[in-house]
Amino acid sequence: MFKIKDLDGVEREIPITILPYNTFLKRLKGLMFRLKPIREEGILLKPCNSIHMFFMFFAIDVVFVNEENEIVYLKEHVKPWTVVWPVKGAVAAIELPNGTISNYSIKTGATIKM
Repeated sequence: MFKIKDLDGVEREIPITILPYNTFLKRLKGLMFRLKPIREEGILLKPCNSIHMFFMFFAIDVVFVNEENEIVYLKEHVKPWTVVWPVKGAVAAIELPNGTISNYSIKTGATIKM
């Protein structure tokens, strides 16, 4: 599970386990070649300010955060074989199950706590 502190100061839990992918090889592979969509898990890619969806077989949501874990950019329903270009100020990307951003009303400016 991870927590989000919204702009109004309210903190809430998101029932998704975030796994750190902080080595070169883990970041390189990411979710590529997985056949089944992720459900109750996500991955943290750090350092990372852009992603590609080459060799992916399902869509995902992506949250980009800065050094203070503040959300600087959200991208919903990123489809296979697309690219999210570098996000200014982002130092990490959190890849989440498709629909997570809208299902949990995640907003830019909120802070993520893991």
